[in-house]
Amino acid sequence: MIHLENVSKVYNNGIEALKNISLDIDNGEFVFIVGPSGAGKSTFLKLLIREEKATFGKIIVSGYDLMKIRRSKIPYLRRKMGIVFQDFRLIAKMNVYDNVAFAMRVIGSPEKAIKKRVKEVLNLVELDGKEKRKPNEISGGEQQRVSLARALVNKPDMIIADEPTGNIDPDLSFDIMKLLVEINKTGTTVIIVTHEHDLVKEFGGRIITIEDGEIKSDEKYPTKYHEKEADKK
Repeated sequence: MIHLENVSKVYNNGIEALKNISLDIDNGEFVFIVGPSGAGKSTFLKLLIREEKATFGKIIVSGYDLMKIRRSKIPYLRRKMGIVFQDFRLIAKMNVYDNVAFAMRVIGSPEKAIKKRVKEVLNLVELDGKEKRKPNEISGGEQQRVSLARALVNKPDMIIADEPTGNIDPDLSFDIMKLLVEINKTGTTVIIVTHEHDLVKEFGGRIITIEDGEIKSDEKYPTKYHEKEADKK
């Protein structure tokens, strides 16, 4: 799914944001990327979605060689990804339904398919009944659910979430994380960049720590959330 080999990123101002990192993320993994501000986490994500190009090394994502990919092919790469942003990035003049449907319309999906799929994902994120509301008419947690639904609507191979709980309160953060866990159970790879260590401790899984542009640790931890769910059964 994702392969990085000896990857470095040096910006034009001379800052080396990533230093010779190598890692693999397999299909279906649930991965946290953690580290202090300025560690290189955001640069790592930008390389994965080809918003930035690495200075050195090799990056393969969903079969695409990101060091050689043509600009015209980048939109096809991104169709394999669902990207969730901290600031939601919803279109203010569009209602909930159209914000989600927009992701399908831009790739030319037929309206019949759009109607069916949007209903499915809004139901999944528990927003059915709020289709006609504008972003300013729903809570921050609900806006993030819309953002997540939009990321899911084209059935991507992976979800990449950049601080998805950064602008919502702790209880809603937990709900968003539970949704991401359920999405992962369907086989979708989930990669989450976060600074919220309480959530990382609760949900566990594979945790990659980046500091000063280098991978300091890459370990798997028990998942308390799964244990609690199992105890309920």
